[in-house]
Order: sequence, then C-alpha cells, then structure tokens
Amino acid sequence: MRRGGSPILVAVLTLACATSGAGGGGSGSGGPVGAPLPLLKVDALSGKTIDVSSYRGRVLLLDVWASWCGPCKQELPVLDAMAKRLKGQGIDVLAVSVDQERVNVDKFVRGHGRWSLTIAHDPRQEIAELLQPDKMPTSYVVDRSGIVRYVNAGFVPEDAAGIERRLLEVAGQ
Repeated sequence: MRRGGSPILVAVLTLACATSGAGGGGSGSGGPVGAPLPLLKVDALSGKTIDVSSYRGRVLLLDVWASWCGPCKQELPVLDAMAKRLKGQGIDVLAVSVDQERVNVDKFVRGHGRWSLTIAHDPRQEIAELLQPDKMPTSYVVDRSGIVRYVNAGFVPEDAAGIERRLLEVAGQ
C-alpha cells in the first residue's frame, strides 16, 4: 500500500464511524477474539516507534480511532480517565489514530490538555488492515500474553463501564 493510505480503506473507515447502537458495542463480535494480537508498530506522538508487543506482561486496551470520527472524539476523554484510574493495576491504554495527516491528530490532542493514555499515529492504516475493525472507534482488550479477549466496536458512553469491567476481569481484579 502506498504511504498515504488506501483511499478505499479511508472511505470504508469513514462510513464505519459509528456509535455501537442500542445493543451496545460490547458483544465481542467484529474482531479477532481469542487470537494473538498481530505484530504492530505505530508512531508515538513523541516521535519514537512503539512496538505493541512491548506491552506483553500487562493488560492493554488498544483503541483504533480517528480525529474525524464523532464517537471517537467522545470516547478518547473517557478512555483517558480510565487509563489514569487503571495504570497502577497493570493496565495500559494505547489509542492509535488512523488519520492520514498527523496535523489532524496533533490538533485534536492539543485541545484536550495532558493525556494519561498513550496516543500514537498510524498514517499508513496498517493497524486497520490487520485488525479489520467493523466500526470506528474499535477497542481491543488484550491480555498479558498478547491474546485479544474482547472487542468493543463503536462507542456510546454506556460502553465505558463494560470496557472497564472487561479490562479488570482480564487483569484478574
């Protein structure tokens, strides 16, 4: 795939930007539940490369989002508060933007202030190609061994309690 990302993938993700709907996004469908998280490397906003496998030994909430997605804008501050509460319990939150342009990610991040979660950027949208999220945003709860245990596709505020409960269950708390 070329450097700027696939126009088809961008169009699909744009159309898939959605709330989870009346049934909630916590059904666990729409993702690789029970499978190992694919090998992924993303660009931290600090400039360093993050190898997602470096989170092994900790529980990880991997969130795929974009600055143009309304539910994503709603979700990230909620996940940030969650990251702050759960970090001491061996749980990390990594939010990876699939925006093509880094300037859009930077603009969104600056509008919030200090973040507790880690924000990264994947302008090539490799994470979306590997994980094939049904909706934007999509969050993946990954256990200490790197196995995806739960997927939350889309986001409405009511999803937050279920995501946190799943994280704590996977962490054994």
